Amino acid sequence: MLEKLIQLDVQLLVFLNGLGSATYDGLWLFITKQSNWTPFFLVLLYLVYKKIGIKSTLYLLLFVTLLLVVTDQTTNLFKVTFQRLRPCNNPDINSIIRLVKPSNSFSFFSGHAANSSATMTFLFLLLKKYYRYAFLLFLFPLIFAYSRIYLGLHYPLDILTGYFFGATFGFITYKLYQKYILKDSRNG
Repeated sequence: MLEKLIQLDVQLLVFLNGLGSATYDGLWLFITKQSNWTPFFLVLLYLVYKKIGIKSTLYLLLFVTLLLVVTDQTTNLFKVTFQRLRPCNNPDINSIIRLVKPSNSFSFFSGHAANSSATMTFLFLLLKKYYRYAFLLFLFPLIFAYSRIYLGLHYPLDILTGYFFGATFGFITYKLYQKYILKDSRNG
């Protein structure tokens, strides 16, 4: 069963990665770099601040920082435990996929997917009552994580697992934020 799942995962990677072309490589290299998303994050921070005020926003930054540390370290723990080769380093397939960006670390599971899913789940839960289209926040993790498949750095299962862990951690962190920070700001 596990072997069949891994085989399907590899086949899906080969298909999705094969959809790329050199024409778009620069775009996906830009998308995959976290710092290029800074303007997006600043806009989100402003939208949050506008609705919940400075004190709750500062606490939010603390919670998101802790969320990212936990998510990132969990990802690293899984990577060193499972030691799954990235597609770009897998000798069974690296000659049939597009290799756009090399990396020497392990693949399972995607930190990009986990971190982006965690933060956007947290922010969605916070902002959905204020903004009708808050669900559009989930476009970020979809685009951001797909870049990892496009570049030959992650398998689809790495991405889906990252989404799962990220969404779970984002939900738990939001519930803690809601209980300890939002509750206090409503009572204060």
